[in-house]
Amino acid sequence: MGRLFVLTLEGSIYKCKYCQAHLALADHIISKSFHCSHGKAYLFDKVVNVTVGAKEDRMMMTGMHTVVDTFCVGCGSIVGWKYEAAHDKTQKYKEGKFILERFKVAGPDGSLYTVSHDDQLGSDADEP
Repeated sequence: MGRLFVLTLEGSIYKCKYCQAHLALADHIISKSFHCSHGKAYLFDKVVNVTVGAKEDRMMMTGMHTVVDTFCVGCGSIVGWKYEAAHDKTQKYKEGKFILERFKVAGPDGSLYTVSHDDQLGSDADEP
């Protein structure tokens, strides 16, 4: 299989909650107002230590988007998705950006986000 190459970040770091691999810096958050099936999700400009799955079209609250799921290189857990293309021109700002599902990452202070009953009632949406 080969040797695993994992980048180490410095600063306020979001990590995989399963294996603690570094994923992103808090400074790279664009928005905290996104949502997914497990609750909150954050939009990041950059993430590291992820691999991507196959492209697929998904209908989200703000319209059709072409996305790829992102997986932690440390443990293989799905941690979010990347926007490859937005079909609505008002959503083009998302292209090339990453979503990390808050439920699947540990915050810079080590905090874990838990799913509440209200979060589970929401839909797979990309923004409120």
